[in-house]
Amino acid sequence: MSLTLPLVHRPGSILFLDDDTDYLEMLGMVIPAHIQVELFSRPAGFARRMAQEPERWEADAQRQLQMIDRWRNGHPLLPQILRYWSGQPERHRLVQSCVVDYAMPGTDGLAVLNTLLDWPGSRVLLTGQADEQIAVKAFNSGLIDQFVPKQTHDITRHLLSVLRKLAQAPHVRLNTLWRSVLTPEQQSLLQMPSVVQNLQRYSQTHWVEHVVLGEPFGLLGVDVDGRCEWLQLEPVAGLPALAEVAGSAGLDFETVRAIRAGEQLAAVELHQQLGLTGPVRLARADPLDEDGLLTSAVFPLDPADHPPLPAYRAALRAAEHRVVDNG
Repeated sequence: MSLTLPLVHRPGSILFLDDDTDYLEMLGMVIPAHIQVELFSRPAGFARRMAQEPERWEADAQRQLQMIDRWRNGHPLLPQILRYWSGQPERHRLVQSCVVDYAMPGTDGLAVLNTLLDWPGSRVLLTGQADEQIAVKAFNSGLIDQFVPKQTHDITRHLLSVLRKLAQAPHVRLNTLWRSVLTPEQQSLLQMPSVVQNLQRYSQTHWVEHVVLGEPFGLLGVDVDGRCEWLQLEPVAGLPALAEVAGSAGLDFETVRAIRAGEQLAAVELHQQLGLTGPVRLARADPLDEDGLLTSAVFPLDPADHPPLPAYRAALRAAEHRVVDNG
């Protein structure tokens, strides 16, 4: 069974190509400010923007693969990811989705999208009523991920809903990559519907980016201002072992009892991997599933404990003008 939870998620840019500049300008005004938008009225300008995207995506995937390879050689992932987030702010400029109008002078949207063979983002086709059969055939053939008829009532709301679902879906290649850091037991826990629902709700509410890890087990997330949190996951069956480790780390008897009882969690591995000073951090434990198999706790990370992270808000400010590119 495939994992429906995105093991790695981050925001990116959405490109629109449509020869109707009035429509593009309207999109630029109504699409919420937390979404990066780039607007193109001609295929040439769109093609220039997309020319290096496959190469950039591949370079970014290789960085992630290198982190996992180093982990296999004994280097913990938590500090590696924090350094990656700190040193690669351009990852937020990677194009996540392209929305292309089908009917354009001299070409059509499918022809444009077919030039993006090595680009791994999502493709959305805007269609007129006469184009829908073409769009259905393209969708069934896997050439596009979605199509949106322009005559749809409240098309902008519908289009945003489509883009939101595509953005929240697991990226096939990256999910496969990061699944390798999880044990079969951890993968099974992450397939439980209540676990998926609760983790998606938390991550979408609190973070713009996250990665799921196996050692330690949990999610490392970052918000729009660059503040990080560690959402630790503990199988209830493993609480006695965690309590024993916590006792070895110097925590008192009452705290060890609370961990064993599932009332608190201790971030022992977080403490060790980040080289934190002072006592091991504790947080209230909350059940994460209906069957009582998995519990969780949230640990905010002090910026002093890791490299400063560029805020995603800065990427939004850089893209806030939303001027139509007519080149």
